[in-house]
Amino acid sequence: MAQQFVQTKIKGDKVVLFIKPTCSYCTMAREVLSKYKLKPGHLEFVDISGRSDMGSMQDYFLELTGARTVPRVFIGEECVGGGSDVEALHKSGKLERMLQSIGALQ
Repeated sequence: MAQQFVQTKIKGDKVVLFIKPTCSYCTMAREVLSKYKLKPGHLEFVDISGRSDMGSMQDYFLELTGARTVPRVFIGEECVGGGSDVEALHKSGKLERMLQSIGALQ
């Protein structure tokens, strides 16, 4: 069920962050992405902290991305990592190109 839920969320033209509200790296990723003008409906935050299948979901993240930590940030169907990774992509200029490539920017 967790696997199916994750797969329904990650679509080709969206940015999806699987987060826990108290996580500082989740906050970092949100702040970096807030610097971009994304089209309405192309950015989604999924709080996994209250879900009964949270552990299963994080196990699936490990299988899918090599890490079970949050945030897990997907640009389209590609996981780009967590908070530090998103910040590094932003600083290098790659994040904007990735967002453009999926048509998420206004």
